[in-house]
Amino acid sequence: MKFYIIIPAHNEKDFIALTIDSLINQTLLPKQLVVVNDNSTDNTQEIVEAYAVKHSWISLVNSKSSNEHLPGSKIINAFYKSFDNLDDDYDVICKFDADLIFPENYLEKLALHFKNHENLGMVSGFCYIEKNGDWILENLTRKDHIRGALKAYKKDCFLEIGKLKPSMGWDTVDELLAKYYGWEILTDESLKVKHLKPTGISYNKGSKYLQGEAMYKMRYGFVITFISALKLAYKKQSFSLFKDYISGYFKAKKRKIDFLVSEEEGKFIRDLRWKGMIGKLF
Repeated sequence: MKFYIIIPAHNEKDFIALTIDSLINQTLLPKQLVVVNDNSTDNTQEIVEAYAVKHSWISLVNSKSSNEHLPGSKIINAFYKSFDNLDDDYDVICKFDADLIFPENYLEKLALHFKNHENLGMVSGFCYIEKNGDWILENLTRKDHIRGALKAYKKDCFLEIGKLKPSMGWDTVDELLAKYYGWEILTDESLKVKHLKPTGISYNKGSKYLQGEAMYKMRYGFVITFISALKLAYKKQSFSLFKDYISGYFKAKKRKIDFLVSEEEGKFIRDLRWKGMIGKLF
């Protein structure tokens, strides 16, 4: 299978070489790997350029944006700086983070999953972070959720869901829309990816309201938002985050910002969320 990989990178000099090395050493090489250097002030650009000289399938795109590290729009806008200039000769499109170390059989295993499951739209492994010398699961979400750090989409699924939304919550709404269109999602516990920089460590302070805003934009409604915000804040062990999420929801509602999904898609998403929560209770 033909893999195209896009890696948005902002000041990743400490990690980007490790990520690229792990992709160079794959048992199944990608057809294209594009690093989008998004307004870096360190030597991320020079590091990637050195790899591009040695490997014809690696390239660099330079992009200028804000220095503020807000989750969602910044990283997806950087993704499109590359994607909009790629051809469509791919089977799988990947959006990876610039601080990951992949096992050498990662892409090969993804390809096998896609080949063996015709209706499989998205697949990934799991992120692990280092703690006290051990690599432990970065347990921020459900195990059946594919983290935004390592998204891989079958081409038809990617196009049918309308590609990626430049908004906080993009890595949740993509899965919900995939299910809406009848695609399956798979996470492979045998694929352990080292995540070198814990999620959210460099986010701008203004990002604290965006999670609640994203729940509004996905048409969760208040009750599902309340439950989801409480669960997420509990996982992160911060009640203040719960208040921020709820505040973000009502700020978005007051401003009447645009939704990410249609009314019909929103109803499907709410029904799916209720089904999942009730299933866990009983």
